[in-house]
Amino acid sequence: MLGEGLCSSTPSRSCLQKRSWGEKMGDVMEFEVWWRIPFRHYAGVHATKFFEGLKNKKIFGVRCPKCKRVLVPPRAFCERCFVETDEWVEVKDEGVVETLSVTYMKFTGLPEPPYAVGVVKLDGADTGILCYLGGIDLSDWKKVHETFKPGTRVKAVWKDVPEGKITDILYFKVV
Repeated sequence: MLGEGLCSSTPSRSCLQKRSWGEKMGDVMEFEVWWRIPFRHYAGVHATKFFEGLKNKKIFGVRCPKCKRVLVPPRAFCERCFVETDEWVEVKDEGVVETLSVTYMKFTGLPEPPYAVGVVKLDGADTGILCYLGGIDLSDWKKVHETFKPGTRVKAVWKDVPEGKITDILYFKVV
């Protein structure tokens, strides 16, 4: 049964309650674990160029030599044509919303709700980039969906001092 043998004498939250999968779960245990795992991640040529661009408030993609699509974020190869990509293209930090979702539940490691995420196809790109949408009150989901409906023009809002991370783009707002 779910939860059997998982409870310790001092969990930071109440133990898993024995319930069937059809019933709503109550509080679950939370374990504080500290791991020290030294490692280095090498981003590769494409991610490095992309993140260096973000540091300068620029967004780069790559053009497929076969189908000519501009891929953002850049990839080492075109997933449609299976050919390497090496022609760099700077795209605008403006584009159109393709899809969105608004979250009102708390998830570990993510912002406090509510927040909206969407896919934005930037001007000059043929693929979309996953990003936060903002600049409005996100508590009214109807207003959010009316404001950011597919096809809506948006522009990136950047950190004042970019660091070369995807989070340098705080969110996209309506133009």
